[in-house]
Amino acid sequence: MSPLRLVFMGTPDFAVPSLAALIDAGHRVVCVYSQPPRPAGRGQQVQKSPVHRFAEEHGIPVRTPRSLRNAEAQAEFAGLDADAAVVAAYGLILPQPVLDAPRLGCVNVHGSLLPRWRGAAPIQRSILAGDAETGITIMQMDVGLDTGAMLSREAVAITPATTASSLHDELAALGARMIVPALEGLASGTLTAVPQPEEGVTYAAKLTREDGRLDWSRPAAYVERQVRALTPWPGCWFDAANGAANGERIKVLAAEPAPDMAGAAGTLLDDRLTVACADWAVRLTRVQRPGKAPVDGAAFLRGFALAVGQPVSAEAVAD
Repeated sequence: MSPLRLVFMGTPDFAVPSLAALIDAGHRVVCVYSQPPRPAGRGQQVQKSPVHRFAEEHGIPVRTPRSLRNAEAQAEFAGLDADAAVVAAYGLILPQPVLDAPRLGCVNVHGSLLPRWRGAAPIQRSILAGDAETGITIMQMDVGLDTGAMLSREAVAITPATTASSLHDELAALGARMIVPALEGLASGTLTAVPQPEEGVTYAAKLTREDGRLDWSRPAAYVERQVRALTPWPGCWFDAANGAANGERIKVLAAEPAPDMAGAAGTLLDDRLTVACADWAVRLTRVQRPGKAPVDGAAFLRGFALAVGQPVSAEAVAD
């Protein structure tokens, strides 16, 4: 088929493989839309998004409007005369005039098996919920929140070793493999969008730092999934109990189940930083004090005044 004239709309690393796949397939990406440059990193230097940088490296014009709701932005978008827009983790709501402007509409690369996990954080929420699988849905967009009809879906397994980072990379690569045939099927009329089922709808709410607080009164399986799901963002943590250092925030970077151990929720069970939860326990295998390098649980305890049988969290002491 003839190359399509496309607009690509995306912002983070997740979207880059899909943009690369469209370029490699020979389609003409006439413009990229991405979130505006923002302060990032330790120095809070203003940085362009990964999609923005990739597009510039390939000589594609980039637009970074803060909104698409005004008539001027909508007219500029329509003026691109695109066959289709491909959207992947863009970060702005597309109003109806934008959705209607391309000849074939706007097609979204979404990181879940819709209608499960509509919304902002489907990768993390699927792990946190203990789902056995997730995947990619290529969707024809409408004005709803991830409610459009589906062009294709493909599942991947979530295993006990799956982390947010590993699942992110797997789904980003899968989306890139799926978007080209889906788009070409839509353009040729050989692929018809199917409405989403009315049953099984869930919403993947945006994550906040508070989501990363570890609550030892929850089941151990949930706490262990929390670490896999929320590292690196927003990160998991607890405020440690350590005498004068009460309240020092400890990052938890990795954990593993310890189903053969149990105790009062929130107490330290051994010298390897195994912590009792509501049922059994989790072992914190990699942690980090403020301003320090990450260490394993045993090394952490050698420099921290916690004894077996004591609460590990300042909240537990207060309770």
